[in-house]
Amino acid sequence: MTLNLRVMTPNQVVRNPEEVQEVILSTSSGQIGALSNHAPPPAAPDIGIPKIRIDGQWSILALMGGFAVVDDNRTTLLVNKADKAVDIDPQQAREVYLRARDEAARARGGKKTIEANSALRRAKARLDAIAAPVPDKTTRVTQ
Repeated sequence: MTLNLRVMTPNQVVRNPEEVQEVILSTSSGQIGALSNHAPPPAAPDIGIPKIRIDGQWSILALMGGFAVVDDNRTTLLVNKADKAVDIDPQQAREVYLRARDEAARARGGKKTIEANSALRRAKARLDAIAAPVPDKTTRVTQ
């Protein structure tokens, strides 16, 4: 059995409706899975890595938060941003992570700290999507 998956951002359709066997989403309260003929509650995908099983193979995206609706063997992800793992440049993702990490360490004050930590979570999600190792704390940004 399969379900129909669509992933959309405000600017593009990242995945047109396609038949998948399973979708596993990261939410603020843990992971939630969607299977055919099952109806999990509506969920708000967090910044993270959903796993999508297509023909027995896992496909990976980096999602930047949004909303999921699962209904009648259809799963629709309406997200702020999504990147397919195959479209992420590993070197650029690493550099963005290092800058975000440094900015988060320097951030002072409520709003700046929240924004910096959110940017760091987004950068880490992109690294996780491509299974790149997270640089250790001694690694510095090269300009």
